[in-house]
Amino acid sequence: MKLDLDIEQFWKDDELAHKENCFSKEAPQVALGIRMSDECVFAELGEEGQPWGHTPLERRIELNKRYNEKALKIVGRKLLREEFPDPNSALPPVKGIGEVFGGQYVFDGNTTWLKRTINTPEELKERLDIIDKMDIRSFILPQNWESEKKRVYETYGKKPGLFRGVRGPVTLATSVFGTENLIFLIYDDPDLAKRFSDTITRVLLAYIDIFIEEAGYTQDNFIHGFAFSDDDCCLLTPEMYEFFAYPILKTVFEKTAPNPEDWRYQHSDSDMGHLIPILARFNLTGCNFGPTVTVREIRKHMPNTRIDGQLSPLTFMRNDEEQITKEVLRDIEMAKENDARGLNLTTAGSINNGSLLSSMRLIMALIQNYGRY
Repeated sequence: MKLDLDIEQFWKDDELAHKENCFSKEAPQVALGIRMSDECVFAELGEEGQPWGHTPLERRIELNKRYNEKALKIVGRKLLREEFPDPNSALPPVKGIGEVFGGQYVFDGNTTWLKRTINTPEELKERLDIIDKMDIRSFILPQNWESEKKRVYETYGKKPGLFRGVRGPVTLATSVFGTENLIFLIYDDPDLAKRFSDTITRVLLAYIDIFIEEAGYTQDNFIHGFAFSDDDCCLLTPEMYEFFAYPILKTVFEKTAPNPEDWRYQHSDSDMGHLIPILARFNLTGCNFGPTVTVREIRKHMPNTRIDGQLSPLTFMRNDEEQITKEVLRDIEMAKENDARGLNLTTAGSINNGSLLSSMRLIMALIQNYGRY
């Protein structure tokens, strides 16, 4: 399918399309959420590299600049950043929540995984006992934190950031304890499962409170909003999810996003449609669900939530123009039903290396030709 595309007009219309969280009645067309990612430079430029691994800063800048030159010609915009913070302005890393629960973050040459060290209910009890006695602040902050925080602020004017997002509770639990172990635990020992859930809540609140203070805010005055990334939530039934995970999200959102306009977000690029009615209770501001979940299904339960999706990342990565067209038109038509709006058309999950600018241009043309409100 060869479609005309007025690039200049597209970007003017797209700016309007993103107003009011993509729900503006002034929006002339469906919003485009695709802006590509740093990992896409390798396939696009025919360069060797590790998309999920480390790329030296000098090479990263060079690749991104070359990519942006190509992007200007194909989609009319630079998409990737060309300027990066001075590495010396970074604060030392703090320990992740997985480490509080005894896990280990291990880089396997491709990406970093959270490796579990808890294998039995007895070992879980032991770890929860340790956490009960743990000074979480002392555990997660490195010994040179105060001196480095002072140096970075005095030299670069930068303060630590707030803790505003985390891997979701089910993914955390399956990572540190095992998928089958968690499922059996909920059925066989609900009291221990409840203690596990309550401890996750308490640890998350500790992180949030610590970094409210570190960032220079107070408990009564800090920037609201929180996001969960919980791919493994699909593994629980609605009853199991409501028992184990729902109370965690509820408590965290009540703390960090109590107002209707506050940012509440869930990413789960998995087949988790059975959990949408439960997640809908949070009145999410935005969501990014798996490619098997449809815009219509989400909108049925979440009329006011911005939908970031629902193009399959694999379809986009394979640059299958026929399938891209089919999925994009499907999503556009569902977004236009009853003038619902609120679709920010992007992939239902990560944008991966292999996804080409020519495919992005096709999606832009489909929106301009068929995605008018």
